[in-house]
Amino acid sequence: MHLGMLLEMAVDGMAERVALGPRADGLTFAEFGARARRVGALLAAQEGERVGLVDLNSDAVPLTLFGAALAGKPYVPVNYRLTDAQLGAIVRRMAPATVIVGEGVAERIGPVEGITLVQRKELLDVAEDPNAPQADGTDGDPDDIAVLLFTSGTTGEPKAAVLRHRNLTAYILSSVEYAGSAETDASLVSVPPYHIAGVSAVLSNTYSGRRVLRMESFDPRGWVELARAEDVTHAMVVPTMLNRILDVVEADVATGGVGLPSLRSLSYGGGPMPAAVIERALRVLPEVGFVNAYGLTETSSTIAVLGPEDHRAAFASDDPAVRARLGSVGQPLPSLEVSVRDVDGVEVGPGTRGEIWVRGEQVSGEYLSHRGTNADGWFTTRDAGMLDDEGYLFVYGRLDDVIVRGGENLSPGEIESVLLEHPAVAEAAVFGVPDREWGEKVVAAVVLEPGAEATELALRDHVRARLRSTRTPEHIQLRTTLPYTETGKLLRRTLRGELSAVLGPDGG
Repeated sequence: MHLGMLLEMAVDGMAERVALGPRADGLTFAEFGARARRVGALLAAQEGERVGLVDLNSDAVPLTLFGAALAGKPYVPVNYRLTDAQLGAIVRRMAPATVIVGEGVAERIGPVEGITLVQRKELLDVAEDPNAPQADGTDGDPDDIAVLLFTSGTTGEPKAAVLRHRNLTAYILSSVEYAGSAETDASLVSVPPYHIAGVSAVLSNTYSGRRVLRMESFDPRGWVELARAEDVTHAMVVPTMLNRILDVVEADVATGGVGLPSLRSLSYGGGPMPAAVIERALRVLPEVGFVNAYGLTETSSTIAVLGPEDHRAAFASDDPAVRARLGSVGQPLPSLEVSVRDVDGVEVGPGTRGEIWVRGEQVSGEYLSHRGTNADGWFTTRDAGMLDDEGYLFVYGRLDDVIVRGGENLSPGEIESVLLEHPAVAEAAVFGVPDREWGEKVVAAVVLEPGAEATELALRDHVRARLRSTRTPEHIQLRTTLPYTETGKLLRRTLRGELSAVLGPDGG
């Protein structure tokens, strides 16, 4: 299937429902479809082979995504937070292309051969013009490229991940019920448009028939106020967002506030969720159904889901094995095959750690430069993981982040979880730095809770009491903040570089 057909199904079946914006005067699905077709005609008339977008969240995001699909051109959302040099390098790689830009972006990019810049306002004006021509691209080829997403590029040049129409529609058809949302449902989208979660939010909300509200950039107070004002029922956040939302809600409730009375479902992903944060969320928002979604760009979003009942059962259980599932990412989607393999590619049994492999129609595993799947269609995620006896998947971070100390592989996530159990610790990051004797030594960076106190010695003793001494950080740096991407992923390599410089070439 083609993305244009998903849009037409929504328009045909839910024409009078509000699709975008406030419930009082938002765009209906019929209006949304007409505007997307006008954008499609605009983009089809441009000479560029691709359609880029460098902008904050706005209605231009879904209109450009579907408009590009109707024009038969790949949609390429780009991180507006990149440096000017990084942004310019990616835009040059997109040429020839039409690029939709927000305020001030054109000046950052400058003239680039083969690139036509279109201001957001210009695109929205065309979308609103009832006399503008409309495209009809619903019969496009499912094997065409629908989306190109550039990786974060923390090591080397960013790769361009390829998602074809058949990959994205396979994910939507297998995980979202058509027109399954109530007319009163509303989704608050605050994840950035250049992330796979931003793409899947457009597609899943459109196909399910859910009204969407967008925040240009995340602000916890603004998020809570908008959720209350528009009776938001569904939202997706990253772990750092959730903690800040809980701060606002708890402060409001303490002074007679109402919390988030309309919110029914809150999904999270994009990085590990500290156990203390999700446990706090379950206490503060007991009526909300929490969903942990684990996925990758190359898999068209979600691979596994820990649903609301899984959260509640784990939170209430005294069985350590069941309780531990609160730190899992749930069970794989039934439309996918997920396997955990050793270094030789041999599948390992329950309870054994290895690399997560995944296979299915939604899995692209493809880049402009090469394929990332093997001959049997398996995509090797480079994530370390384990399946338990009931098929719950645990993710331990990137294999590249494993610390090798004296030939022993140590999981940073395991040590971070123990540090986060300390009542004074708000955030923790663990990584290895070069060491002359052991190859690598374990070090950590920690942010304390506001007003809390803890010494490096006390924190090291806390870890040593729960794990073997080889897993105890030899150095812990107390910091005011940790570096994250806008989607909540810890920039572990940034910390490793900073601490390596402090400790010296041999780890201090």
